[in-house]
Amino acid sequence: MEKEFLVTQEGYDKLEAELEELKTVKRQEIAERIKVALGFGDLSENSEYDEAKNAQAANENKIAELEQKIRFARIIDESEIDTETVQVGNIVKVHDMEFDEDLVYTIVGTTEVDLSQNKISNESPIGKALMGKKKNQIVNVEAPSGVIKMKILSIKK
Repeated sequence: MEKEFLVTQEGYDKLEAELEELKTVKRQEIAERIKVALGFGDLSENSEYDEAKNAQAANENKIAELEQKIRFARIIDESEIDTETVQVGNIVKVHDMEFDEDLVYTIVGTTEVDLSQNKISNESPIGKALMGKKKNQIVNVEAPSGVIKMKILSIKK
């Protein structure tokens, strides 16, 4: 049994767009590659054909994976996001007490993680530690390097 995962409307739309791209454009490109490779004759030594068939299998696996994600996605209702406690969709400013620095994280579902933009999953160590906590609370994050203490400075939408 798959568990549902949280996703913003934007993240859900991206999943659907990627799925549509794979089902239409990518499938067509691969079918064309297979057709061209078949024109080369002998399949036993036809690397173009093998590569195209491998690409086809990978594409179909990715389609199945995206369909599964979409099936179990629960879109976050932006109007239900509050700033009393940390939840998916919030932008949280924390103070790392060990390194004496302020950090800002956006809490997102697992499919929307983008570390370059400080978008972290609600299931990551930091995300888990912050979920449900309030402003000015100190949280302990279980990290591979040990426990990190952070103070929540602000919670925004």
